[in-house]
Amino acid sequence: MRRKIDEVDKWKPFTDSSGQEYDLSHLDAHEASYSDIRNGKKETYTFMVSYSFHCFAKDYSHQTEEEKASLMYHARKESRPFCFVRYELSKKYLRRIVDAFGDKKTRIGHAGYGSYASVTINTEEEGQVIYFVPFKMYREKKLMRIHITSAYPEKVMPKLNKVNFFNIAKNLRFGQPPPKPQK
Repeated sequence: MRRKIDEVDKWKPFTDSSGQEYDLSHLDAHEASYSDIRNGKKETYTFMVSYSFHCFAKDYSHQTEEEKASLMYHARKESRPFCFVRYELSKKYLRRIVDAFGDKKTRIGHAGYGSYASVTINTEEEGQVIYFVPFKMYREKKLMRIHITSAYPEKVMPKLNKVNFFNIAKNLRFGQPPPKPQK
């Protein structure tokens, strides 16, 4: 039985004006476990992961009001136009990035406002792409949570102060504040 969480746990598909349906089930909430070995001891951290609709929706200033209206996706808290670029990136890469948060090769850094982020992916089509994935880690009652607040391509690599994913997880488990960025 899945526990109730404070964010959307199951996304309804987006249907465009021609009736084409875009499945969003790859962004449904799920459990993810990450293991770390320190001092010869294995520690496993299990999180419930959820995704914001900012992973597949974006309001662009170049769009007309008619275009925006035809692409509007209505979520629980707000509405925004569906974005095909964000959708495709999320469908192809986002879950793989989230699953790799605990890997040493995955770059995690402080993104400001209590968020962390992972960036850059290697795509088959375009080579390396800067894909900015800000997320929050927190406790919700007794549940350890990761909420992906957005995911989008960037032109320039953002500056991130590196942080160890497992240091955040360990602090969460023991009710301690997360690591602060180094100045």
